Amino acid sequence: MQALFAKYKSVIKFILTFVLVYAVLSVAYKLYLDYSDSSIYYPDYITNLTAKQSESLLDSFGYDTSVEAHTDEPSMKLIINGKYVARVIEGCNSISVIILFVSFVIAFAGRLQPTIIYLLAGSVLIYAVNLFRIVILSIGLFHYPWRRDILHNIIFPLIIYGMVFLLWMVWVNRFATLKKQDA
Repeated sequence: MQALFAKYKSVIKFILTFVLVYAVLSVAYKLYLDYSDSSIYYPDYITNLTAKQSESLLDSFGYDTSVEAHTDEPSMKLIINGKYVARVIEGCNSISVIILFVSFVIAFAGRLQPTIIYLLAGSVLIYAVNLFRIVILSIGLFHYPWRRDILHNIIFPLIIYGMVFLLWMVWVNRFATLKKQDA
């Protein structure tokens, strides 16, 4: 048994580090959501910010867009040219995806400075791609509402998770420090 642990030490270390970082960040995010003051920023600050930035991007593309708090659920309604097309919920703010990204990069951590820079740059990139994903999804739902399922359930998750996968591959192949015997 000890020989197995010695042989797979790097794999076990990766899994334990990933799970620990993911758990800590998820609990911290849950606490953030539980203690957010929704009377100021509804439903929480980051989701509200994501909805407002999506509104600004849609406006810059020539759509008359507004967002308003949803009265029946913790979300923001996204309205294009007077038509309610989408809702921005907590899951749309990309924080859960960023937590997944950060957990993986830390589990494969290299030197401190490149790791921190990559985490910051990758998180900003994921957030920005997510904003454009919401904008494109909203435009698609405005023009092609009958394509809602394929747009929301297949194409747009593929965009955000595809981006995370590419960032992981770049990290592992260019920046993570792996010993030859661990590879």
